[in-house]
Amino acid sequence: MTDRDDHGPADDPRRAAFEEAAIGLAVLSQDGARLRDANPALCALLGHPPGALAGRPAADLVGGGRIADGIHPWLHADGGFEVRVRRSGAGGTVLVVEAVDADEAARSEENRQDLAAAGLGEWRWERSTGRLVLSRRAAQILGHPPGSSATWDILRAGLSAGEPDRIQAVVRDAMARDGAYRFETRLTREADGREIIVDVRGRPVHAEDGRRTGMVGVVQDVTTRVEARDGLAARDQRLRVATTVARLGIFEWHMLEDHAIWENERMFEIFGHAPEDGTIGKTEFLRDTLHPDDRAAVRLAISQALRDDAILHTTGRIRRRSDGAWRTIDLAGRFERDAPNRLPRRLIGLVADVTDQRLAEERQALLIRELHHRVKNTLATVQAIVGSTARTASSIESFYEAFVGRIKSLAHTHSVLTEATWQTADLRTLLLSELRPYAEAQAGEGEAADADGALDGRIVLDGPDTALPSEIAVPIGMAIHELTTNAAKYGALSNRRGRISVAWAVLPGGPAGMLRFAWRESGGPAVEPPRRQGFGSRLLQRVLTTQVQAEVETLYAPGGFALTMLAPLPVRNASLDPPG
Repeated sequence: MTDRDDHGPADDPRRAAFEEAAIGLAVLSQDGARLRDANPALCALLGHPPGALAGRPAADLVGGGRIADGIHPWLHADGGFEVRVRRSGAGGTVLVVEAVDADEAARSEENRQDLAAAGLGEWRWERSTGRLVLSRRAAQILGHPPGSSATWDILRAGLSAGEPDRIQAVVRDAMARDGAYRFETRLTREADGREIIVDVRGRPVHAEDGRRTGMVGVVQDVTTRVEARDGLAARDQRLRVATTVARLGIFEWHMLEDHAIWENERMFEIFGHAPEDGTIGKTEFLRDTLHPDDRAAVRLAISQALRDDAILHTTGRIRRRSDGAWRTIDLAGRFERDAPNRLPRRLIGLVADVTDQRLAEERQALLIRELHHRVKNTLATVQAIVGSTARTASSIESFYEAFVGRIKSLAHTHSVLTEATWQTADLRTLLLSELRPYAEAQAGEGEAADADGALDGRIVLDGPDTALPSEIAVPIGMAIHELTTNAAKYGALSNRRGRISVAWAVLPGGPAGMLRFAWRESGGPAVEPPRRQGFGSRLLQRVLTTQVQAEVETLYAPGGFALTMLAPLPVRNASLDPPG
């Protein structure tokens, strides 16, 4: 007779229950070394045909050793898997063996210890009682005793204004979806008044009939992590504000993928990209964006910075995508490594558009050169004025009068030039500065000169706005002074009946047009050709011819002196224009 026969005849009710049970059942020998019997459910659970396990050594099922209660790996016909074992019956010889859910199999006391070490505390909310059941770690985090000592009303007392409503909205939304939820909140612990930040996760649980019976989840103290995160965010914001104020672009270039991240809007502005255009990597930057003449220097700077593990600093011209304009940029950055002695993986850096700065520096250098040139010419002109005035003056008084007048004229012309940053002087302004005093000196009581300095048609200026470049403004200004002085001494301005008409126009020709200038006097004393050539005459002829390359024609007609000048206008140096 076998051990199986010891259970009684086939029609024994207990035997029938054993065979038909839905869970695995086994009967051990008194010493626990062998399976006296195993029902079909256990055979199926372990992947064996019915009756195949009867008489098998217990060690064959557990891989050696003895069978114990709890969750343990048993051997399946195809391998091992977890089962739950509990003993029953006299002497514990009857085993109840059930399959275990994977999550349950992975859960153990050691896992609970690891959860606590990771800062995670478990909690459960019972809908029927409205109370929270806290694990030891969860209670430690929240400042409450473990077990079912807390309620939602107790916990909400530690929340700041508005937080309970926000949290309830998050939970209600999750319950409506029958899904999980997660939120962070600040909480003042009742036990010690310490403010902490907790990360709470939860999900609903249901009874077998589908009714929601409560919620379960975990809680974690994330105060240190959030404060560190907020600190990084604050520093990042300060950096962004600083770079925005300084108009600097921030970028991060990933070398292996040749992919760039533009961290702020200024990068898009500098390169003329819209956000939807995306960024550019090194390949596109060197091939399409950077000026061909600058590519070799930029490549060399990148190679040297990589080789020397140094700060990258380079300059180049880029074509802005939005309008095609060439802009000069300064680029500085540092290659970052994931670990020491590894190749750099990314370049983090800044970009500045220095186009206007470079133009200003070039313009300043040109202005300094122009100033040196102008001072040299001015000193030469003063020297000529001193010598020629001394040679033609008949007395100290006449020398002083002529010399001071000419120096004042020279100073005024320079004043007009400096107001335009040494670039141009307006021809009408030069004429008015010389002729208006004479017109106003002739005005009677209650009379005034009009906007052009004319008085009863005595002085008439007729011509367009004409900007004289600095290199011809000084000699032309001196010529206007000499013409005015001569008219006041000997010509149309020496009596009240004389008239002066000045007309000018810019004609085609020359590098930037030809200036035609005509001075006409009438109504003054009868004119006679001069017996000798004074400084004024020499200036009108020699200086205008030499410095202005002008063709000068003078006419000493009895009815009035006339001068006609045709001079080429030089090309203006745009670099000297004031910044717009």
